[in-house]
Amino acid sequence: MAVKSTASKTSKSAPATRPAVEIRRAADLLKQVSDPTRLQILMLLKEKERNVSDLCSELGTQSQPAVSHHLALLRHGRLIEPRRAGKHNFYVLTESGEELSKVVLAVISR
Repeated sequence: MAVKSTASKTSKSAPATRPAVEIRRAADLLKQVSDPTRLQILMLLKEKERNVSDLCSELGTQSQPAVSHHLALLRHGRLIEPRRAGKHNFYVLTESGEELSKVVLAVISR
């Protein structure tokens, strides 16, 4: 009597796994907003573009160097990008930043 292999059945019903690169990218994005200040900056930029001075005044207790550091990390994570206007950089969300801000809103809204 032959033994039937269940390997083909298991592989068909098992969920597809994400490539490690995609999982790593998602983890990196989530790390970017794991800091409350960076998360707050992300949500402020969802409303409209802002420069460092605007963000400092809206965040209250954060110094300009601290806010600039957070912006650099978000920029490095490709969640925001600068737009130069005279002496100032105005920051806006990238497509990834927009998507992540929607996820955050969904989590907050629960």
